[in-house]
Amino acid sequence: RLWEALEIAQLKNMVKLLPGGLDAMVTEGGENFSVGQRQLFCLARAFVRKSSILIMDEATASIDMATENILQKVVMTAFADRTVVTIAHRVHTILTADLVIVMKRGNILEYDTPENLLS
Repeated sequence: RLWEALEIAQLKNMVKLLPGGLDAMVTEGGENFSVGQRQLFCLARAFVRKSSILIMDEATASIDMATENILQKVVMTAFADRTVVTIAHRVHTILTADLVIVMKRGNILEYDTPENLLS
């Protein structure tokens, strides 16, 4: 299941190339991986744990566009049957959501589908 999760997160080949593979040394805080890779490892971990709810707080804020696309694809496929809560400030991050809740200072201002909110 671990290799399946790494493959889903598109990390399998990278992990295979690490000295020691799955037994490779990881520095404190995972600093020997990029921010994007650390985000993808978190998704792989959530997949392995079979988490029924995935909360992503600005998960794409500090990653490049290519990694963001991978992250979005993984969430849409591997977590399609689970609840995903995304805290986002960029509109394109939530365009594929079923429901968007717009909040300000902890209060709900409006909620609807992305299409209806953008029209």
